Amino acid sequence: MVKKAPRRTAERILEVTLALFNRFGEPNVSTTLISAELGISPGNLYYHYPAKDELINTLLDRYEQALNELLNVSDDVRDVEDAWFFMHTLFELIWQYRFFYRDLNDLLSKNRRLETHFQSVLKNKTRAVKALLEGMSRTGAMHIEACDVESTATSMVVLLTFWLSFEYVRDPRHALEPENAQAAMRRGAQQILNLLMPYLELNQRLHLLKLADANDNDNK
Repeated sequence: MVKKAPRRTAERILEVTLALFNRFGEPNVSTTLISAELGISPGNLYYHYPAKDELINTLLDRYEQALNELLNVSDDVRDVEDAWFFMHTLFELIWQYRFFYRDLNDLLSKNRRLETHFQSVLKNKTRAVKALLEGMSRTGAMHIEACDVESTATSMVVLLTFWLSFEYVRDPRHALEPENAQAAMRRGAQQILNLLMPYLELNQRLHLLKLADANDNDNK
């Protein structure tokens, strides 16, 4: 039992740090605030994570691992229903680590490891979205020319990456509060999938409109 205590403390530090980063933004959260929130001494915090960047990098590792596992599922997307579920699940993961996206430019300018790893994040997202488009094309759910796949995938990834920033600018006081999370993510998923409208087979297009209509009704 004694041997497990340090690991549990390290885990608690990560949980509280992630919650504080998400709530206030990483630049506004000091290690002093984190230790105070946990009720531990700064020295205890430094024992587990000697610098704030150590916390950020450990959270990045966890996000990347979860993200890559999810992106691998893009190969199984066959129609609009699958794509809708995939995008919602992806947004839910982004929401869990939303401070990365909220403070992205600031974080990239200060953390070299984050800078290089987030480039990989974008590449992996783009590769997964292209797999999604190609999978839906193979099943006949959509018809898209090969020359349009790259640009469409890039546009979808741009929306994935900056949608929460858009929501925050649109309503800074409320957009990223937990009670508004589901509505914000549904809107993001809908906007991304709307990019597929010109390429979808008719029944798939109608189904996407039905899903979007249900989404709008849920947001009222």
